[in-house]
Amino acid sequence: MEREESYTSFAQVYDMFMDNVDYPSWSEYLLGLLREYGIESGLVLDLGCGTGNMTELLSKAGYDMIGVDNSEDMLEIAGEKRAASGLDILYLLQDMREFELYGTVRAVISICDSINYILEEEELLQVFSLVNNYLDPGGYFIFDLNTKYKYEQMGETTIAENREEASFIWDNYYDPEEQINEYALAIFLPVANELYRKFEEIHYQRAYDLETICRLITEAGLEYVTAYDAFTKHAPVDTSERIYVIAREKGKTEKK
Repeated sequence: MEREESYTSFAQVYDMFMDNVDYPSWSEYLLGLLREYGIESGLVLDLGCGTGNMTELLSKAGYDMIGVDNSEDMLEIAGEKRAASGLDILYLLQDMREFELYGTVRAVISICDSINYILEEEELLQVFSLVNNYLDPGGYFIFDLNTKYKYEQMGETTIAENREEASFIWDNYYDPEEQINEYALAIFLPVANELYRKFEEIHYQRAYDLETICRLITEAGLEYVTAYDAFTKHAPVDTSERIYVIAREKGKTEKK
């Protein structure tokens, strides 16, 4: 199943069930990386922006933000947040495998394991090539990935959460041979007279090792810079559950 088939019904309750995520701390880590590489202002693309949580925080930090996502439902919620905050954010309904911008940007970010939703190496190479195309000379690409170790630890797992506003059941399965993680979501949204409406979705993510990621980065014309165990400055280890990868545009030259 392609990613465009995901995050339809779940978009309605995504932020509620993600309320345990410390987005401000997450954004500080990301801002630290951007500033470390000299990206203190200018255009930044949030690829796979979802409901715009990180897009909003980076906009508040002074960046000119563009958000791209292929879920109309998620972008509708992002638009509501933009209307409430008054921030000047451009949201585009596009697939990251085919996205188009009006010009180049200083940096591209992609978080919340958006890259894991790209299931084929050829398609991931296309994503990386497009990123390379739309980066300024010397611009940076910063993205995160769930690791094979994390998916192996999740294995066959069922997670359920019941709240007054909504409930969900998450059935997880990881295929180690295909390195594909599948999770089936059953979402229950309350309607009238103590009745609930059930929605079902299936999501697929792929585990990529760092060697493969580095190879595809290079094939796309980018330069691999480094990788970190998420939210640290330490190199990834075998038990890292999420890693951050940093790549740089190196093929363009500045116009004089």
